[in-house]
Amino acid sequence: MTDAEKLFETLKKIQEPKGYYFNEDKERTLELLEALLVNKERYGYMGCPCRLQTGDREQDKDIICPCVYREPDVEEYQTCYCNLYVTPDWNEGKVPHEYVPERRPPEKFSF
Repeated sequence: MTDAEKLFETLKKIQEPKGYYFNEDKERTLELLEALLVNKERYGYMGCPCRLQTGDREQDKDIICPCVYREPDVEEYQTCYCNLYVTPDWNEGKVPHEYVPERRPPEKFSF
């Protein structure tokens, strides 16, 4: 079992009871989890794999996975920005797979 697969199993047990499910596209999900592990090795924390990290934990705290934007994204679009966490309806194709706009404020992008 790869590290990404181990992370999948661990997070699944933690997140599903909270109503957050992994994207059923297992290949995509494992790629995102692998990217989280790369960020953890690189920066010391699992920064969002779909956003640039600064390397400053305090500045990046809003995008440490699960990011603070996950809840409003999933509530509105049934998926987070990365499509890592989704609802059962999203996985089952019962809701449109729309683009999730970036909620992170522009001032957070200044490096």
